[in-house]
Amino acid sequence: MKKIIIGLTSALLLATVPVLAAPSVNGSTGLINTPNADVLRGGQLSLGYYHLKDGGVGSFTTNVAPNLEIGVAAFRYDGQSNKNYLNAKFAVVPETVLTPGLAIGVEDISNNNKRSAYAVVSKALPFGFRIHAGTGNGRFDGVFAGIEKTINPLSVITGNNAFPATTLIAEYDGKNMNYGARLSVIPGLKLDAGVRNHDGYIGISFTN
Repeated sequence: MKKIIIGLTSALLLATVPVLAAPSVNGSTGLINTPNADVLRGGQLSLGYYHLKDGGVGSFTTNVAPNLEIGVAAFRYDGQSNKNYLNAKFAVVPETVLTPGLAIGVEDISNNNKRSAYAVVSKALPFGFRIHAGTGNGRFDGVFAGIEKTINPLSVITGNNAFPATTLIAEYDGKNMNYGARLSVIPGLKLDAGVRNHDGYIGISFTN
């Protein structure tokens, strides 16, 4: 019985190890098209770039105060007007072993395209799963949700290289289902690829 209790406790603790945040397409830390309840910690900054079907977007986000991140996302479209977003997100309640984290935020504060306020909760589960659910206006159009499954470095080794830790993502952004994978190449550096708004995308980000 003691071994079982220790095993379950370890699984819960492993499931709630802080995740290194990565930017979503719109710049806020999150999944693909949706934010999560994570915020960058003090002294952290994040750089990201996503190549989309009709252009690309670069983002810069940093922690400016306890539990508060501020960032910008610059959309550059082919044959369309460019758009710049100013985003902010505040962690109201931190995630713990037993309770979810809660964050509130606003994307596109200056309303260059569609200002969107939201609230979102995130919770890690055993076996590498993590769930997210939120509600918002603007582009979120009501509720949004997502699930992640992290596959830790595999025991199958080719030469001296192990398969990198990979997070599989599925989300509903209020309008569409999106799917992707996020590979941790080295600490802080991630590669993304998947399907967003029915079109393929690739991305790269670095968070220190």
